[in-house]
Amino acid sequence: MKLLVSNDDGISALGIRTLANCLAEAGHDVTVVCPDRERSATGHGLTMHQPIRAEIIESVFHPAVKAWACDGTPSDCVKLALWALLKSPPDLVLSGINQGANLGTEILYSGTVSAAMEGLIEGIPSIALSLASGISKDFQPAAQFAKILVDKIAQEPLPDLMLLNVNVPAVKWEEITGVSFTRQGVRRYVDVFDKRVDPRGKTYYWLTGEVIEDIEPPTGLNLPQNIPTDVHVIRKNYISITPLQYNLTYANGLHKLSQWKFQFP
Repeated sequence: MKLLVSNDDGISALGIRTLANCLAEAGHDVTVVCPDRERSATGHGLTMHQPIRAEIIESVFHPAVKAWACDGTPSDCVKLALWALLKSPPDLVLSGINQGANLGTEILYSGTVSAAMEGLIEGIPSIALSLASGISKDFQPAAQFAKILVDKIAQEPLPDLMLLNVNVPAVKWEEITGVSFTRQGVRRYVDVFDKRVDPRGKTYYWLTGEVIEDIEPPTGLNLPQNIPTDVHVIRKNYISITPLQYNLTYANGLHKLSQWKFQFP
């Protein structure tokens, strides 16, 4: 398959090297277009008021991988690849492997998920891949599953245009319990701003968020309640796969609001 790979951790991240190299060694046509530096938690930001530059990168990836480093956001990278750098569209867009989970409401901030979502917006099925650890450097199990998933999609294409948000537990391959299809959970944070003073006496704040609990998403979302949430299965060492879409319309809310009546003078 022809694959476009991006991320939000930057060109130097071990996760994207492991992913791209694994897929190239498996015989896929792999192109990497990713940020030239760390761009985590940038959401779906796009660069509008300054030029975007992309530089060809050599001697970082497998010799068969074509690679560019871009000074834009993760979404910039995928958009630039699809509209300017690639001669023809890829069969699949992959983003990752991210250092750290993208579960529940975290996907709203995630540059990893947003890069994959940019592919989806352009009509290309996409996968966001994350290793559920901020410190583990063993990306091989996640890359191995990515290869299995890509091969599965090659044999059985996705039934609809969608993004698969995949989170892999940070354990050895033989310790992975299995694969679970999940719905998006909710993570509540304590957003602690650490107040500090710089050498010139000016106050600044450093955001440090801690998860305090994982809770069930609200009812009324037309989602089957018997399907587990991503935040729960990852604790049991399951690989979580959550299908996502970019249309955020709240169907149940639309149905209820349609009953409202307005009168004008």
